[in-house]
Amino acid sequence: MDSLSTGLVADVLRRLHQEAEIADAPLMQTLAAAAGSREEMISQVVAAESSDLRKVYQGFASNFLSVSPRFGRFLYMCARACKAKRIVEFGSSMGISAIYLAAGLRDMGGGHLIGTDLEPGKIERARANVAAAGLADLVEFRLGDARETLESDLGGDIDMVMLDGAFTLYLPILKLLEPHLKRGALIVGENAFEEAYIDYVRDPQNGYLSLSLPFDPGRGNEFTIKTR
Repeated sequence: MDSLSTGLVADVLRRLHQEAEIADAPLMQTLAAAAGSREEMISQVVAAESSDLRKVYQGFASNFLSVSPRFGRFLYMCARACKAKRIVEFGSSMGISAIYLAAGLRDMGGGHLIGTDLEPGKIERARANVAAAGLADLVEFRLGDARETLESDLGGDIDMVMLDGAFTLYLPILKLLEPHLKRGALIVGENAFEEAYIDYVRDPQNGYLSLSLPFDPGRGNEFTIKTR
């Protein structure tokens, strides 16, 4: 069974990707014009997060900032490959990546996805989008700072983590979740630009193997496996 090829999930994802492209086009143009290079743009976002994280993401409240269809398909395949039953997502935005992940859970017989976001409007839309895809029974969205919302009540061991929120919080969130990660758990980071995070997951002494992904160049996609 493959929910991504035909049917309700495929139809909802197709619609949402079209909406995301329209909604985010002006922002992408503005960011590209404001920064001389990708490195400058990343540095500016990291500096802004360090100054006032909530203000930064309030400014993105109407933007999807979503994964690409190709990356979403990769997430679905990862969920199925590791036979995930419990997935945690940091930075759910409008719910596109949550749909890919929850579809993977559904196609394997069920499971539980915990998603998080700072913005109330995004959580509301994510819930509506997941429900439209017929996956609401598999997904729980938590509103607030993930350092607080993911601190407890995770329900058991974690098979997979998706990191797609504030760049500067990838390492703190990973460390918060570490005690719950199964050996062999997958950690997928999009926009994994922060050097401290990359250095940590690429050091085998920390119990991970990690490498960059070749598709969607420039998006900072990092694939990591928990080895112990």
